Amino acid sequence: MRTALLAATLATTLTAALASPAAFAQSPPISVTASTPTGTTDAMVSNLVGLDVYNGANEEVGEIKDLVLDSSMKVGGVVLSVGGFLGVGTKYIVVTPNLLTIAYDSTASKWKATTAATKEQMTAAPEFKYEGKFND
Repeated sequence: MRTALLAATLATTLTAALASPAAFAQSPPISVTASTPTGTTDAMVSNLVGLDVYNGANEEVGEIKDLVLDSSMKVGGVVLSVGGFLGVGTKYIVVTPNLLTIAYDSTASKWKATTAATKEQMTAAPEFKYEGKFND
């Protein structure tokens, strides 16, 4: 009898506790879905990193090495490697995304990056170094 009374009391207490609003207080739901890249200008980061950048004279002026994300997770800059020959004398620079035009060439089945900047302008840009929190 004592066990049955204890079990009934425990069940009533648990039911009341679970039914209270505090038991179900939660933060707002998290959205785990994102928009699927389907637009003609959408690109994946993996398509861009390693992409050569060409100027109007079709000269290679750099290579996309990384993307800089701002606090809202939007692309705030593009890290390019510029200058040098066979990796010697190469430096990193950061340019604003609007300096580049990136498009998919469906005829060639590949991505292409172009800029109006010259080789000289690119190599004269301030150097970016992977230091501090940006150092792997």
